[in-house]
Amino acid sequence: MKSYYSSLIFLIFIGCFTHAQESVLAESMMRGSEIYADFCVTCHLEEGEGIIGSFPPLAKSDYLSQNREASIQGVKYGLRGEIIVNGVTYNNIMTRMGLDDEEIADVMNYIMNSWGNTSDEIVTVKEVEAIEKKK
Repeated sequence: MKSYYSSLIFLIFIGCFTHAQESVLAESMMRGSEIYADFCVTCHLEEGEGIIGSFPPLAKSDYLSQNREASIQGVKYGLRGEIIVNGVTYNNIMTRMGLDDEEIADVMNYIMNSWGNTSDEIVTVKEVEAIEKKK
């Protein structure tokens, strides 16, 4: 019987933890959607579809899923040079948006969990803080 109660308590704890983590992600994504509307929608468009050859898509983006750190770095410091997204080459400039680390985490959580993108791991402020500008 003791084992049953221990298992039950463990499952309740895991359920609460999972719910809390989902809640944190949902709140971050809500803030991120507002940031996206203010800073990103002009180039990447409403549904993250981008403009082929000019502004890469964020929707169903293989680049986001395969280049997490580079994606965060691009939002944090800007992006210049060639990248390949969903088989299409883009060579444009994305200027630094001037977002703080929390705003970057929020908009990345929104982008990485919208329009067919899914991320198993929430982007945290600590993760964004740890990313340094490449020379």
